[in-house]
Amino acid sequence: MDWMDPLSIFFLFVLTIILLLKMGSFWNGNWQKFPPGPRPFPLIGNFHLLDLKRPHRTMLELSKQYGSVFSIQMGSRKMVVLTGFETVKDALVNQADAFAGRPFLPMFEEFLRGYGIIFARGENWKVMRRFTLTTLRDYGMGKKTIEDRIVEECGFLIKRFESYEGKPFENSAVMNGAVSNIIVSILLAKRFDYEDPIFRRLLSLINENVRLLGSPSVTLYNMFPALGFLFGARKTLLNNRDELYTFIKATFIEHLKELDANDQRNLIDTFLIQQQEEKNKTNGFFHEENLKALVANLFGAGTETTSTTLRWGLLLMMRYPEIQKKVQEEIARVIGSVQPRTEHRTKMPYTDAVIHEVQRFANIIPTNVPHATTMDVTFKGYFIPKGTYVLPLLCSVLEDETQWEKPHKFYPEHFLDSDGKFVKRDAFMPFSAGRRICAGETLAKMELFLFFTSLLQKFTFQQAPGMSKEELDFTPSVGFTAPPVPYKCCALSRS
Repeated sequence: MDWMDPLSIFFLFVLTIILLLKMGSFWNGNWQKFPPGPRPFPLIGNFHLLDLKRPHRTMLELSKQYGSVFSIQMGSRKMVVLTGFETVKDALVNQADAFAGRPFLPMFEEFLRGYGIIFARGENWKVMRRFTLTTLRDYGMGKKTIEDRIVEECGFLIKRFESYEGKPFENSAVMNGAVSNIIVSILLAKRFDYEDPIFRRLLSLINENVRLLGSPSVTLYNMFPALGFLFGARKTLLNNRDELYTFIKATFIEHLKELDANDQRNLIDTFLIQQQEEKNKTNGFFHEENLKALVANLFGAGTETTSTTLRWGLLLMMRYPEIQKKVQEEIARVIGSVQPRTEHRTKMPYTDAVIHEVQRFANIIPTNVPHATTMDVTFKGYFIPKGTYVLPLLCSVLEDETQWEKPHKFYPEHFLDSDGKFVKRDAFMPFSAGRRICAGETLAKMELFLFFTSLLQKFTFQQAPGMSKEELDFTPSVGFTAPPVPYKCCALSRS
């Protein structure tokens, strides 16, 4: 039979189709084990389902239908969402290496270019994180030297609060300034006056960037980068970054003039010394782009999260004056009128519980910083390929109904046993967990305790006259973090 006759061609065609289908089922077998999720539409994926201002709310609802491991599609990109304490812990702690990556997101790639620490990946991230942790410790993180610096800043903050003489004021700018001065002391070995115009401008740039990075406009840009020209947030973010980088570059150029390897004054000095030591390397990491991104990362993260948590803390004390009074009674009993110190913390279980509950309830990074898989991984029976965008939802951990007695209420007793002693809770993850846990966690905990107790030792916080405590707004603002909406408070002197 002629192999080219029509019947042979037909059989060859059928055989080819069968082989292709077999190969397809082989290659796609793992993909078929991808976590379930809502059916995506062409081009937009599941965009139509998403609350762009508070996407974590949509994800929490979807988890009720699809389970603790599910997928959604943003444009053409598939994303895996992890919810609940057990699932998030399993991924970030038990399989830490597999979930320690960062995804390629257009806005973050353009904004940070893979440098610094927060959105860096691979060897660059490992080197910058190791340097950051070591240097933060060298300059006092967790030690008395930085405690003294925080105590000093508490004094400046108290004087500012006293200047309002009990009249209503909005506290976000001054709280940002006080907290920022702590990380500034590590980065630059100095402090700024709260009214310094350069300082106010830098804080304004950071605040705007944090807000815009979590905005619907940036979410849309990450989904449809080709339409970037339509989204004004992108241009503003890049302009703000350039202005911040210009300040950082001018600062480290000044530091270079007086650089002394035997007298390193701050993190920038230490980085510049490292840069000189590896100047003959062709693939070094201590270069100008990493320095600018790292300083910007630490300046922003070291300001925004702690300041936001403290502002939630004061708002909650206004809303629950009976809790504020119990904290003040414990301060009076344990500390008296002397300056609060970290050594007091272990003797103050109720205050410690209140601070922890502020962090849990405030839930200031509800979606977490995005993760990515660094390798192909089988997780909870599903196959997740290397490089997959993964969102371990922190709000689902901090509000997990299996872990917290009253997950949606402000309830300091979450951290107290029946004898009133402080108890640690595994599901307390405001700093995330695993390889990508916040590098400044130790510093943040010290700041929160010292600022919070110092303020409540000196003042009682009340809402502005004419407003009942029930009228206080607990709706978080939209952004990469979730600060309270601006509010006015009255700081009434207790002396």
